[in-house]
Amino acid sequence: MSERNAKGKTPEDYGFHKKETDFHIDFNEKSSVKKVIGVVSGKGGVGKSFVTSLLASEMQRRGYRAAVLDGDITGPSQGKSFGIHEKATGEEGLIYPFVTKNGIQVITTNMILERDDQPVIWRGPMVANVLKQFYQEVYWNNVDYMFVDMPPGTSDVPLTAFQSFQLDGIIIVTSPQELVSMVVEKAINMASMMNIKVYGLIENMSYVECPNCGEKIMVFGRSHIQEIADKYNLPVLARVPLDARISEASDAGTMEDLEIDALKPAADFIEK
Repeated sequence: MSERNAKGKTPEDYGFHKKETDFHIDFNEKSSVKKVIGVVSGKGGVGKSFVTSLLASEMQRRGYRAAVLDGDITGPSQGKSFGIHEKATGEEGLIYPFVTKNGIQVITTNMILERDDQPVIWRGPMVANVLKQFYQEVYWNNVDYMFVDMPPGTSDVPLTAFQSFQLDGIIIVTSPQELVSMVVEKAINMASMMNIKVYGLIENMSYVECPNCGEKIMVFGRSHIQEIADKYNLPVLARVPLDARISEASDAGTMEDLEIDALKPAADFIEK
């Protein structure tokens, strides 16, 4: 309720009404993107970026046109994952994404830096502006599924993405540690406050499979993901094991060639 003045009146009594602010931005008129899915984590280090790249790769493998917007502006990793060394080019006010050998369209901060090892020492407003530029000024060519590697946490930059992007939904990536459970719930509640649909949860580093007997070893202890999923009535889309192939593919820039069977149920869900 609005605050009343000395006469007991509110602004509405005088005909003034609070305006709802709409921060949403649109793609440029030459771009076409059918679905935008945010990949979110409440904290860094749980594997959000690798899940993003593998989901995009799997959808491209299934015959769709996939794209990755690396929204982790100050900690970009998609350039490394896809072996991108080229710098961004463009014309007529548009930026061209890098197109991988399999056809995935990618934009990441390293494409606009002089050197890959150059730190991004920018204040929040500049980071947010670059994030919006990647969304609005890149030429996204007939994309079926765009995956946004969202900045971690719940501060101003993720808030910018939530408010500005036309997100169809988000996937939250977590790991088994109990501390992370609390952080995941913060991300779920933030999405709820922003009226953004949460598709489900993906647990990374869920277990290690013994190469000799196939036993699943819970390296980080008992998982809490099902408890969180049940509490918020969300599906667990995938439980991804620790796998040396993931870091090897990331270091080699060959992530799009890697198939992780544990992630395929999540891709099935997205496809439906």
